[in-house]
Amino acid sequence: MREEVFVIQLKRVYEKPEPNDGIRFLVERLWPRGIRKAGFEMDAWQKDAGPSDRLRKWFAHDPARWAEFQRRYFAELKAAGSLGTDFARRQARQSHATLQLP
Repeated sequence: MREEVFVIQLKRVYEKPEPNDGIRFLVERLWPRGIRKAGFEMDAWQKDAGPSDRLRKWFAHDPARWAEFQRRYFAELKAAGSLGTDFARRQARQSHATLQLP
């Protein structure tokens, strides 16, 4: 039996979509500042899969903290189980998903 490979990547919502993004989810409880709903490319808005308030406040949209934010957020997703990575796996029809964060 072959194991399914499923890639989940994180991107800032302000980055342009790319062909290798796969299915795109906005994972934030509040709509991101400066982003218009009309024309924003996403497949679903997963409010409940957003980072914790504590992590979001720590990050404070500081680009220098992005790598550490990604590490901590993936740890939160893993700990959340079905609320975390499973939602993307259930909805994706391809092998890649992008979680978009402000």
